[in-house]
Amino acid sequence: MTSSHGADHDLHVALIGYGKGGAVFHAPLIDATPGLRLSAVVTGDPGRRAAVRERYPDTEVIASVDELWRRADDFEIAAITTPNDSHAPLARAALEAGLAVVVDKPFALTSAEARELAEESRRLGQVLTVFHNRRWDSDFLTLWKLIDEGTLGRVHRFESRFERWRPEAKETWRDQGGVEEGAGLLYDLGPHLIDQAVNLFGPVASVYAELDSHRPGVRADDDTFVALTHASGVRSHLWMSALTAQLGPRFRALGDRTAFTVSGLDGQERRLERGERPDAPDWGEEPKARWGAFGLDGDLRAVPSERGDYPAFYAAVRDAVGEGDPLPVELHEAVHGLEVIEAARQSAETGRVVALAAD
Repeated sequence: MTSSHGADHDLHVALIGYGKGGAVFHAPLIDATPGLRLSAVVTGDPGRRAAVRERYPDTEVIASVDELWRRADDFEIAAITTPNDSHAPLARAALEAGLAVVVDKPFALTSAEARELAEESRRLGQVLTVFHNRRWDSDFLTLWKLIDEGTLGRVHRFESRFERWRPEAKETWRDQGGVEEGAGLLYDLGPHLIDQAVNLFGPVASVYAELDSHRPGVRADDDTFVALTHASGVRSHLWMSALTAQLGPRFRALGDRTAFTVSGLDGQERRLERGERPDAPDWGEEPKARWGAFGLDGDLRAVPSERGDYPAFYAAVRDAVGEGDPLPVELHEAVHGLEVIEAARQSAETGRVVALAAD
């Protein structure tokens, strides 16, 4: 694809971090977005520095964020994809350096910290947004369309799952770290599932949660259930687990006219992991075998999947920074998601339903 902005007018992006988030998601999406240039990657890890140079030979590798801040005038956007407890401090530093900022989820570890960041971005007049790429999953866009068209009638219950079979914990901060570091599934997968539920059915009024740690050596949750009651009256049941030997459906939405069920995961992550470029002509298309179905048991109809579109996120970032267009993810939505996470932690500790304050 060619940039309509022209190479001389591309917005220069510095990507901070090159673990899975940076290497699999952010770097390929930035690189494939017309009008953006992956100008630098910040990492001090020798193996990751070599990997950047091999895949993106025209991209500079910078050893530290301190060097990036000293050279902030060379860039317009910083994308932060580092361990969870560094998201908010790095976002604040990037804003103060005069950069527009994309932060991977979770936006921060507390809603108070998130509000402070939102206020700082407003004070400085800088773009700040959160990478909630799962809003552009094929299955989510398909369900959104069915609800918007009224196909399901009034939805009263929504089930959403991110389940895996990983009985052996890894020696990583995600598996071995504590909640204070943002480890565990509630901070890892919870932001995705909560954000999708809130986008479909509106703000959350109350939360009940069960957070368990089953695998040896794991301190944060690895088997998690969160029940949301939305102000609209819809109930969302969200499951996240590393110990699911038989996977449940990805989505099940129950309405008073019919229901919709889909299994498996959107294929965009898998394609990115294989190194495919997200500007491929067939990007986001799902094979018929992975379509969901609506109807009644014994009378099900396949629903053609909407096309997944992760590239839409960074295209919207480009337009927000360059043209003043709306953000792809508004900050008040990310703040509300963190309020739900905090309520879930409180519920799990007390065994009670926790009400959220109405705005």
